[in-house]
Amino acid sequence: MNKIEVYQAWCKRCGICIAFCPKGVLEAGSTSYPIAAHPENCTGCNLCELRCPDCAITVYEDEEDLDGNSSA
Repeated sequence: MNKIEVYQAWCKRCGICIAFCPKGVLEAGSTSYPIAAHPENCTGCNLCELRCPDCAITVYEDEEDLDGNSSA
């Protein structure tokens, strides 16, 4: 499973990452910062990361999944 990390210090809460996510993974949280509400749907397309004007979002593969261990 992919992990999505939002650096709130860099994020201006523009919503571009939410708008470009083709699988609806991201949503605005209670403070309007994007959160991965549905991480299980993430395909790792990185559109959110590529479209972010502030480089405030990173998508990466969960290291536990690479080791064959699952936290679920």
